[in-house]
Amino acid sequence: MKRNWMIAIVVLVVVAGYFFMQQTPQQPPKQDEVKEVKVEEAPKTEEAPKTEEAKSEEPKAAEDTIKIGHIAALTGDWAAYGQTEQNASKLAADEINANGGLLGKKVEIVVYDFRTRAEDAVNAVRRMIEEDKVVAIIGANGSGINIATAPIVNRLGVSQIGTVTSNPLVTVDEKGEVRPYSFRICFTDPYQGRLIAYFAAKELAKMKAAVLYDVGSDYSQGLREFFIESYKGYGGEMVADLGFRAGTDVDFRAQLTEIRDKGADVLVLPNMGKEMALIMKQARELGMKDIVFVGGDGYGEFMWEIAGEAMEGSYWINHVAPEDPAMQPFFAAYKEKYNDECKEFVNGVLGYDAIYWIADAIKRAGQADPKLVRDALASTKDLKLHHATITIDPKDNNPVDKDGIVLIAKDGKGQFFKKVKP
Repeated sequence: MKRNWMIAIVVLVVVAGYFFMQQTPQQPPKQDEVKEVKVEEAPKTEEAPKTEEAKSEEPKAAEDTIKIGHIAALTGDWAAYGQTEQNASKLAADEINANGGLLGKKVEIVVYDFRTRAEDAVNAVRRMIEEDKVVAIIGANGSGINIATAPIVNRLGVSQIGTVTSNPLVTVDEKGEVRPYSFRICFTDPYQGRLIAYFAAKELAKMKAAVLYDVGSDYSQGLREFFIESYKGYGGEMVADLGFRAGTDVDFRAQLTEIRDKGADVLVLPNMGKEMALIMKQARELGMKDIVFVGGDGYGEFMWEIAGEAMEGSYWINHVAPEDPAMQPFFAAYKEKYNDECKEFVNGVLGYDAIYWIADAIKRAGQADPKLVRDALASTKDLKLHHATITIDPKDNNPVDKDGIVLIAKDGKGQFFKKVKP
């Protein structure tokens, strides 16, 4: 009997407990018990990092901000160019914001470092568009980079303006069809190649040319091709056409010896970066005292640190000259903000004016809609920027007939020599 009473009590306790649990709300698990389901991220080594400054500049509300993306090489061999571009684009945004912003909103520059790697630039552009919601992008300063990002910006419908990206394939595809969302603010390689050829043959009267170019660079190969074609048209003779691989080769004495032995009187360097400085330095060390160096818009003031006096007397076809009176307010503002002389002035000026070009397009569009901004960029006509007045040809999204500026390397810096137009 006692056993039956014990069984009955146990049954009552179980029933009561079950009823109590049904009436009591469940407590959430502790934080360390929650299992997060995360979307797999790309490896960190393949992501173009956003700069620390950009991370700290989160807008108070997205609707109060117009975001413009900027891909710049802040590290790697092109860091001198990219850091200057970043500074200049942010300076432009500060000036625009100080004057009331755009459409009543503040402008924010979202900067990613692409580290001179095309895969990083592709990831950066995708993140800018899909995550940061930029309305347009400026950069990069290398043709191969923008050729790599062109499919992304054109598929996702956000315009990209190359700063010093002069290869034709930046804005048109292999069939010659315009890439509708790809633009440039500089002149093209065919035009630049013709300027270099015209200057070497007609202005310097140097009729035996050698070219030493980077076989791994779209920019270098394109500029070389267009120079040779135009130079022959001006009656010049190509005595040497030799290559190297940037980032790997540092000794150019074999190529230079061949160039010297073939009697070249002008050496054309259609390249970017430190290799040009090494080439000039080694050429002088080999006794090539009379050969004249002529290059394009890859010129950088940092090359003086490597080449030293070997730079003196070289010529560089470029987009802007530091002595241009119209650019003095920019240089003064840049120095005041960054306590720096803006040595890589081409990148600085073109990055600065690219932001002002986008600002003008947004104003004309009447809203920060990427499609309308694209249409406004393509219809740009007689727009007076700081360094030039530009009109865009919608057939190829290129500026029409910009003057070429010749710089001469003199007294430790690039100085205005003359304007040329074939």
